[in-house]
Amino acid sequence: MSAVVAPLHPDLVPIAPLLGTWRGRGRGAFPTIERFSYGEQMTFTHVGDPFLVYEQHSWLLGDGAPLHLERGFLRPDEAGRLELALAHPLGLTEIAHGALTDGVLELATELGGVGHTRTGMAVVALHRRYELDGDTLRYTLDMATEATAMTRHLEAELRRQV
Repeated sequence: MSAVVAPLHPDLVPIAPLLGTWRGRGRGAFPTIERFSYGEQMTFTHVGDPFLVYEQHSWLLGDGAPLHLERGFLRPDEAGRLELALAHPLGLTEIAHGALTDGVLELATELGGVGHTRTGMAVVALHRRYELDGDTLRYTLDMATEATAMTRHLEAELRRQV
């Protein structure tokens, strides 16, 4: 039995170029950890409703050990801006807002945009920037914790998989 592909919701047309699977490599750093290199895969799909489903996972390049994953949704609001709702296995939730302008998607948490479990990481703010250039997706992620001001944490370049 084959799956039925839902038509793209009209509200998703501006962010439809993100649809698909992206794979590549990145570098990470933060004042409290050693620098590292990683592989990553990001997938944006839709189910016909006015949101994209976002899935991400990464691994260490040296031994392929799992590094991180995120799951969530990217949705346009009534004003044409975008909302990102993510869950992290580090005991965090992330609610960010932003916009897509000229192929650049910027999303940032606002006051109260990072939720924590009792043992969740001490992250207090995140800023994501995605630059779409044809079949290449570059991104940076800046992060602030209770002890460290907003600092570049990740940068990567991913290619659309066919």
